Amino acid sequence: MEDAIKEDIKNAIKVMKAGGIILYPTDTIWGLGCDATNEAAVKKIFDIKKREDSKSMLVLTDAAAKIERLVGDIPPIIWDLVEVSDKPLTIIYPGGKNMAKNLIAEDGSVGIRITNETFSKELCFQFRMPVVSTSANISGEPSPANFSEISEEIKNAVDYIVKYRQNDKTKSKPSSIIKVEADGAIKIIRE
Repeated sequence: MEDAIKEDIKNAIKVMKAGGIILYPTDTIWGLGCDATNEAAVKKIFDIKKREDSKSMLVLTDAAAKIERLVGDIPPIIWDLVEVSDKPLTIIYPGGKNMAKNLIAEDGSVGIRITNETFSKELCFQFRMPVVSTSANISGEPSPANFSEISEEIKNAVDYIVKYRQNDKTKSKPSSIIKVEADGAIKIIRE
C-alpha cells in the first residue's frame, strides 16, 4: 500500500477515535464519515448536513463476517445477494445493534454496505469498527459525483479531508439499496 494512503488512514482513524468527522472516498461517492458507535459524532454529521435525525445514514464495513455484530437475524438469502452483487449494494437490515442509537432508524433498521474500494476497505479494516458513510452534501442538495463537486461549506465543517483520490474525476454513482424485512421479504429501494 502506498505511503500516502497509509498516512491518510492513520490520520483518519486518529480523528474518528477522537469523535471527529472525516471526508473520504468510498466505493460510491465521497462521504462524510465518523465512528458509527459514537452518538455525538453521528450527531455532528446530521448537523453538518442540516439533516433531520429521523433520516438514517448507512455504515460501511470491510467484511461480511462483521455484519453479524451489527444486526440481529440475517436471512440466508442475504449472503447470496452480497456474493453475486457486481456493484456496490447497501442492504437495510432489521434489528440494528452495537452502534450509535441515532444511526438506527425508528423501525430498528440500519443500512450497511461492504466496501471493496481500496481506501474505505482498508480504513474499515484498520479502524475495526463500522464507519458512517453519507453523501458529502447538505441535505436536499445534489450528491457530489467526485471531490471537485464538494462544497466549501462541507469541506470547512470536517476535521480531516483525505487526500487520496481528490484528483479522480470519475463520476461515481450511489449504491443499489435493498431492504430486508424481519420476515425475510426483500424490497428493492434503489437499483
